[in-house]
Amino acid sequence: MKSVRIKNSKEEFPVGKILCVGRNYAEHAKELGNEVPDKPVLFLKPASALIYSGGEIIHPVYGNELHHEVELVLLIGETVKNANKVEAEKAIIGYGVGLDMTLRDVQNELKKKGNPWTLAKCFDTSAVISDCVLKKDYSLKPDEKLELKVNGVIKQSDTLKSMIFNPVEIVEYISSVMTLEKGDLIFTGTPAGVSRVYRGDKLEAKLGEIATLSCTVI
Repeated sequence: MKSVRIKNSKEEFPVGKILCVGRNYAEHAKELGNEVPDKPVLFLKPASALIYSGGEIIHPVYGNELHHEVELVLLIGETVKNANKVEAEKAIIGYGVGLDMTLRDVQNELKKKGNPWTLAKCFDTSAVISDCVLKKDYSLKPDEKLELKVNGVIKQSDTLKSMIFNPVEIVEYISSVMTLEKGDLIFTGTPAGVSRVYRGDKLEAKLGEIATLSCTVI
């Protein structure tokens, strides 16, 4: 079973499910030709897709256009269903930075046929995560910056205040359609600037000064 590590601690949280929010930055939705949603767009990744900073992203053989998507990741610390805003805020116990790796050509073909995005989103190593910082140790700010570099060149950079749905709204909404449990992760969407990566590329992601990760595509 995969676990999430806590920064500067030996504590770990076994991961249950990985929830992902699509199109949560208006400019990213526009760059892919999608409408800006009026409620969160949700999909799932299996916990088996998870790897950690320092790991290797394996480029699937059945797709050609592998894209990076840097995201704020929420760590859920208690079971919650039909949460109000206060309960949703309380359920979030930590933060990290993550990568939602996506086979864009495969996703586009699936969308044309009206099929789920599973093959484009759920392959092994498609979810990368840093160590998490507990909320009791750090208060996340709206102007916290998300950044992604490929081979040292900045490709994505934006602040969390550009999110259409903030973390509390995301947890509130998800809990209205399914139960969230301790150890669940929520990838909260990516800003504009997604682009193709190739075997041998080095990816480096940051969430402000609190979380970092690096990995290589092979």
